[in-house]
Amino acid sequence: MNAPNVLQPGLLLVLSAPSGAGKTTLAHRLLKDTPDAVFSISVTTRRPRGKEREGVDYHFVDVATFQQKIERGEFVEWAEVHSHFYGSLQSVVDEARARKSVAIFDIDVQGGQAIKRKHPDAVTIFVLPPSMEELERRLRDRQTDSDETIRRRMLAARSEMERGIASYDYIVVNDDFERAYSELRSVVVAERCRRGRVDVSKLGLGVES
Repeated sequence: MNAPNVLQPGLLLVLSAPSGAGKTTLAHRLLKDTPDAVFSISVTTRRPRGKEREGVDYHFVDVATFQQKIERGEFVEWAEVHSHFYGSLQSVVDEARARKSVAIFDIDVQGGQAIKRKHPDAVTIFVLPPSMEELERRLRDRQTDSDETIRRRMLAARSEMERGIASYDYIVVNDDFERAYSELRSVVVAERCRRGRVDVSKLGLGVES
């Protein structure tokens, strides 16, 4: 494992949030505004929902294929959630490291913590709704879930938020999208300027960043 104080090339950025907090919208805005960013498309064994597309929203595979990927070490993290398997590809980490670019992971806290254990220099950001009432309103406005499903999502959200607040590096409250995005973007800019991520070798000063 890398020493906690050593920064590797590239920036591994983990975004997590309860469903309805807006992290995916923030992630895609960041991807659009960061030309060298690599977006991690998760692999899952569940079937596509609604308008989800292969290679855009997820890579959809069967359980046997997922197991083969585990055995070949193709995941930086994977887990079973609600009887389905989800995983993030190691190739995204490798590409970001090689290109000294940003890898964006839009995953849950369990996956984010797994990446942080394996790559201590990863930067974790948890996105919060302004209130539980607002989160429930957003979920109901989707008009895709039953009352029982929304109740389950709200319980899961409370647990997810407690874990994220306790363990993540940064917290962004998404009460206003533009302000939340500005805060997210500020974290990325600051982290890319950290000593260890800036290449100073061309200055010939005899010091390492």
